[in-house]
Amino acid sequence: MTEIQKGKYLFGTVKIGERGQIVIPKEARDVFNINPGDNLLLVGDEKKGIAIVKADLMKDLALKLLDNMNDITDIVNSDKKN
Repeated sequence: MTEIQKGKYLFGTVKIGERGQIVIPKEARDVFNINPGDNLLLVGDEKKGIAIVKADLMKDLALKLLDNMNDITDIVNSDKKN
């Protein structure tokens, strides 16, 4: 594992198995607190690549977004009036 910038890591390479599976390196599991049974969200962009994110982090982000929805609506409506 190499920390290439504060909080940014290079964990090395992984090989895709015959069933399309990969092993997340132990160092990466430790840094990101990934444990057996955790749900991971796999997202991708054809130009930028693939990312793996803990599903609970995305759930927290969605809940924060929903909690702030009234504020966002107020800002949008205010901009429309001006």
